[in-house]
Amino acid sequence: MGYQFTLMSADIDEKSIRKEKPEELVLALAEAKADAIVSKLQISECEDEEQPRVLIASDTAEAIMQRIPDGENIEEDKSTLLITCDQVVVYEDAVREKPSSVEEAREYIRGYSKGHTATVSSVAVTNLKTGVRKGGVDRVEIYFNEIPEETIEKLIEEGMVLKVAGALLIEHPLILPCVKEVVGTTDSVMGLPKELTEKLIKEVLAST
Repeated sequence: MGYQFTLMSADIDEKSIRKEKPEELVLALAEAKADAIVSKLQISECEDEEQPRVLIASDTAEAIMQRIPDGENIEEDKSTLLITCDQVVVYEDAVREKPSSVEEAREYIRGYSKGHTATVSSVAVTNLKTGVRKGGVDRVEIYFNEIPEETIEKLIEEGMVLKVAGALLIEHPLILPCVKEVVGTTDSVMGLPKELTEKLIKEVLAST
C-alpha cells in the first residue's frame, strides 16, 4: 500500500472512563487510547521515516488491518497517522462492552434472538506530524431471526464472543444465517467503519 503499519498498545483502564451516551463513551475511549500512545512516542523518530506510517492500537489491530483504506492521499503525504477505535453494543438502551463471563456472553446472545441491537463504533485519526486529530462515530442497527440454543453454545465453546463488545460476531458462520437485516455497513459492525475512517484521514491530512 506504500506505507507501513506499526502496532502499539494503549494500555488504558477503559472501565475508568464512563459517559452517559454510548456515542460519547466510544469517542472518549478512542481519544484516550490515542493520548496514551502519543505519550509513548518519540515524534522525531516518526518524522525521520522515509515512508509514511500508520500506527494502530493493538487492541483493534485485527479489524483495522483487514479494512484500512488504500487512500492515495496517505501515500502522497509523509505524515505519520495514528488510528484508534472503540466499539460498544447497545441493547434496549443498555451499553454492552466485552462480556465479563461465559454466563454474561450467553445472556447477551440469547437476548439478540428474534430481537434487535446496535453497534456504536468510534474512530480517531491523529496526524503525529501536525498534532491535528479528527474523530467520529458510526451506528449500525442489526435485526436477528431466532438464534438456536445449540448455536449459542457452540459460540461460547469457541470463545471468540468473549473477546468482543456485546459478544456480537455477525460475520461468524454460525451467526450469519441468523442475521435478518443490517441497517448500515458490516465493516462498521466488525470494528472499523471504512467510510468514516477514509473521511477522517482526508480531513486530518488536509488540516495544517
